[in-house]
Amino acid sequence: MTSKGQPAITLLYAPADRPERFIKALESGADAVIFDLEDAVAPSAKEQARDNLVELFSPAEPTAPQARAIQAALNNVQLQVRINAVDSTWFEKDLELVQSLPLGVGVRVPKAEFTTTVALCAQKLPGRDLFLLLESALGIENAFALASASPQVKGISLGEADLRSQLGITGDRGLEYARSRAVYAAAAAGLNPPAMAVYASVKDMDGLARSCQEGKALGMFGRTAIHPRQLETIRAVFMPSAAEIAQAQEIVDRMATATQSGSGTVVLADGTFLDVAMVARAQRILRVAHT
Repeated sequence: MTSKGQPAITLLYAPADRPERFIKALESGADAVIFDLEDAVAPSAKEQARDNLVELFSPAEPTAPQARAIQAALNNVQLQVRINAVDSTWFEKDLELVQSLPLGVGVRVPKAEFTTTVALCAQKLPGRDLFLLLESALGIENAFALASASPQVKGISLGEADLRSQLGITGDRGLEYARSRAVYAAAAAGLNPPAMAVYASVKDMDGLARSCQEGKALGMFGRTAIHPRQLETIRAVFMPSAAEIAQAQEIVDRMATATQSGSGTVVLADGTFLDVAMVARAQRILRVAHT
């Protein structure tokens, strides 16, 4: 599990209308748990879902396991609530709910397209981390503006199901532009790389691993999951391998030695000339490995 200051590798959705799943999600080993008020909750269950989250964080009669799970999560797990979209009838009530939660609970803002939405959320939820979901062509084209719209924005990611539906995309190849656009926008705004969207088949671990590798190659980091069984596969792909860690450590050590000796040229054992960009990447690998 990552520390709370590190980008999450595994993010697990928990439908807010299924309170029996809350503790399991908090104890799943996921780096982040996202309580979902949006797509996973039917319109008729929205109000009860909000009430469930109030009871989770401020239980009338807390049980010992529940109290332990909540305290451990607040200390070690990145918690978020995915609210309903700004143009929905549930948006204002969702904001009121979030205002009552501990400040460390972040907000996942769906269907982000305009900076005015970000400004509104920042105004209504001061000091609270915002994570934007880009789920339309307009959201993708406005990616950098959204990512840099407020200091409260701590991350952007894609809502790929909506993108597939809007654009008629049937395979992952059609998502490469959107994924790369999100990676570039996040980097330009000084944010962590975007996590990948959910992989819908909870039994296809081979397909999940392949998809994660494709996203990793584009610069994405980590992934949201809809079932705890997906977490191990996601972590295995995005955590650096032993070989990557060893090479990263060699790069950092060789550069440190060269700096101390005043040498301007560093060549690795395989003949590769070392440059500043390689050192920065090696340092990122070591930070992830040591979380």
